[in-house]
Amino acid sequence: MKASTLWSLLPSLLAGSAIAAKVPLSSLTPVGNIIPNKFIIEVDTEANIPHKRSFARDLDAVYASIQARDVSFEVVQEFEKPGLFVGASITVQTSDDAATLEHLPGIKTIHPARRFDRPQPVFEHIVQGPDDPHLPPFGTSTHLLTGVDKLHARGILGQGIKIAVLDTGIDYTHPFLGGGIGPGKKIIGGFDFVGDDYDGTNLPHPDEDPLDQCQGHGTHVAGIIGTDGGNEYNFTGVAPEAEQFAYRIFGCEGFTQDDVIIAALFRGVDDGADILSLSLGGAHGWTVSAGAVVASRIAETGKIITIAAGNDGSRGSWYAASPSSAINAISVGSLENVVIPLQTAKLHNVEQSSVIYFQLKPLPIEGEWPVYVISNDTTKIDDACEPLPDDTPDLSKFVTIVRRGTCTFVTKLKHIAEKGGNYSLIYDNGTGFTSVAVGNYTTALIRAEDGEYIVEKYFAGEDVKVSFPQNGGTVSFPNPRGGLMSTFSTYGPTNDFYFKPAISAPGGNILSAYPTTLGSFAVLSGTSMATPFAAGAAALLLQVQGKNAEVARAARDIFQTTAMTIRSKNEEDALIETVTQTGSGLINVYNAIYSQTTVTPGELIVNDTAHFKETISIANNGDAPKTYKLSHTAAGTALTIKEDSVSAELGPVPLSDASAEVSISPSEITVAPGETKEVTVHIQEPSDVDRSRYPVYSGFITVSAPGENYRVTYIGLAASLRDKQILDTSDEWINATLPAIVNATSEEVQTGPANYTFVEGDFPVLLFRLAFGTPRLRVDLVSSDSKIHTNVHSPRGIPSEEGHVFTFPQRTRPGSFTFTQTLGPLVEWNYLSRHAEVEGEEYSPYALSQPLFANGTTIPNGSYRLLVRALRVTGNPEHQHDYETWLSPVIGVNVPAPKED
Repeated sequence: MKASTLWSLLPSLLAGSAIAAKVPLSSLTPVGNIIPNKFIIEVDTEANIPHKRSFARDLDAVYASIQARDVSFEVVQEFEKPGLFVGASITVQTSDDAATLEHLPGIKTIHPARRFDRPQPVFEHIVQGPDDPHLPPFGTSTHLLTGVDKLHARGILGQGIKIAVLDTGIDYTHPFLGGGIGPGKKIIGGFDFVGDDYDGTNLPHPDEDPLDQCQGHGTHVAGIIGTDGGNEYNFTGVAPEAEQFAYRIFGCEGFTQDDVIIAALFRGVDDGADILSLSLGGAHGWTVSAGAVVASRIAETGKIITIAAGNDGSRGSWYAASPSSAINAISVGSLENVVIPLQTAKLHNVEQSSVIYFQLKPLPIEGEWPVYVISNDTTKIDDACEPLPDDTPDLSKFVTIVRRGTCTFVTKLKHIAEKGGNYSLIYDNGTGFTSVAVGNYTTALIRAEDGEYIVEKYFAGEDVKVSFPQNGGTVSFPNPRGGLMSTFSTYGPTNDFYFKPAISAPGGNILSAYPTTLGSFAVLSGTSMATPFAAGAAALLLQVQGKNAEVARAARDIFQTTAMTIRSKNEEDALIETVTQTGSGLINVYNAIYSQTTVTPGELIVNDTAHFKETISIANNGDAPKTYKLSHTAAGTALTIKEDSVSAELGPVPLSDASAEVSISPSEITVAPGETKEVTVHIQEPSDVDRSRYPVYSGFITVSAPGENYRVTYIGLAASLRDKQILDTSDEWINATLPAIVNATSEEVQTGPANYTFVEGDFPVLLFRLAFGTPRLRVDLVSSDSKIHTNVHSPRGIPSEEGHVFTFPQRTRPGSFTFTQTLGPLVEWNYLSRHAEVEGEEYSPYALSQPLFANGTTIPNGSYRLLVRALRVTGNPEHQHDYETWLSPVIGVNVPAPKED
């Protein structure tokens, strides 16, 4: 199946508002970060393209084929890298044009063009000087965690290695980044692919100067790799003597597009970069986006590519980012530094004088405010998860106190705002004192014990008030999660069950260089910070082990097998954190470089196989025989789906101590110098887990010799991916059961037959929510008397043959996807990610704003239904029983006749 079909209706695909049962169309944006009517096509250079011999290039032959079909198109960028990728990004004008591309000879794959938002750190603070309390206790703390300090002591600083940084550009004028650009400098070259004014919606204006003095993100990334020592903060980059290329792919505002990223990747190859580092991405969940495909192919040739895993940890599992989903790239998660800067709020009229809250900057709240506590039960698990009672006072006069738990922070804050509340404090429930995603609300997290204290005093009748000092309230606080995963770090795996992230590196509360115009140094947090750390580590590896394709292709395995496990809590008996967030663990650069044993592969992907068998190779690179002992260490099993629900658990994802049964044969083996031997590993999924929670189990096969420890990481699913429900049929998102049809004029949910004139905004809007990613989602028009029977109960208020979600029944002879008679397709999307429990991203609408089929022909007046089909993961796209299906209420197309003059 091709990567995309019928994408030309995407101007009509609109992403939803969070207002229940209301869809103000003016606020809607394209779903899946897809650029309407823009595609990246890959040419099949082996195909029999018509008149191929008449053209010097395969691309030109394909263009001629497109023109021969009367398709109007414009070429945006071309990519001619035989053996890697031959193709182009193009724009088309009409629905017919887009649908035609798929069937043209010579086109191997069609990818919808995607947008990627400008990288945003989770935290950002401009350092004011060496006494700034936001600073980590010493600039090299992350080096001590990972063994980089030992390598620097040996003089290993990345000499001779070239790293390409694809980001917002670099302030190469920074005195600790070489003070210039060109041969002999740290930043030896680069290119600006977009220009200052580019925001993703306008045309780029490339030039030769990649200077960034308006953003800072790329400078911070470059500094993590290569800041020179001797600065007042005692900070040095991981590979300060490596050379860097600066590729600017973001302007000062907005977003970029994946054809720009691809162009920069190929420029890095052409310029001779050994390592390419990308601190960018967006939720996608699949390994097949254009950028991910290109990055994977480049890595396979012998380049090391490190890509940020993403900052969507609060959204739970199955939310991998792209292009870090690239199969052969190194996706990098974030580990917390040992200290964090926090703010202080003062308490009044009680014995305790203050509480700390999790923010870099003071909340913008002036004066003393009385508190209002929603519940006196400090064990309540769903505080403010439902609308507040009618007798709730006007909360605009208070700082509201609410407990963390069950629903999203934004849900709680929305309910508080409905009662007038502008300010609040959320107290922890034992999950962890961390950063939290709160949208645009003015709030912060406080510790559990501080929240419980305020609740106790409030209900004891004391006049508790709180204030927020705007100056002098910053404290340097020992990070209770120091050495643990950053809660913002994205969880994998991909929807097609690839192992992402691969490893983790320090990314929380990281000091680095910043543009001189913006303060020179800053502390930022994000997987964007972990990624250049891994790139710098890779430079040290190449310097010692050799700058060649063999070492580069082995780098991920080396880092994975020498990584350190990461616990879920800073407690001795805590479970090891799920590898769906940590990857193989914290990178141990020193051990990776000086390991005397090679263990492969670095990862075992069990998938949803109940009984799995694989071999592990052990190569003794030393000069004496070694006896290795093999054992099994389990990590926590991630319960990825909520109990009695189809939706993903929010992060931090709960863990179970249920583990796989693992046998290793032999469990002890002696390997002579220069010899390689194999052992066999059998992995059986855990039996004592609730399969409806879609538990992802993981762990390590440990290979130990005196003074050496290696680990092969495995990951499996104790459920069937094919059985995972895709379409959410709950009623918790719009106070009506999804999927649903909403009248765009009245914004009311349709529960029976309804007519639409398609005049002055009178048209139907399909609302749908994906509980899991789908390889294909398609909407067709069928006749109103279509009868598709099902064995599931009807949602409330919907007639018995409407509103069902089901799988076509298995027949003796499987029916084809086209077996069901339809009047024509309306729209289709391929490889969509699941929806998130984040305001504005809970569901999506498809607006049938004009009575048109996908090919642009008019739908005649009459009565119809929408047939929605979502392909299950691993399902056969040609078999209709592999689709979940929903049939809408009757939709009447009743376009009035044109008025006579």
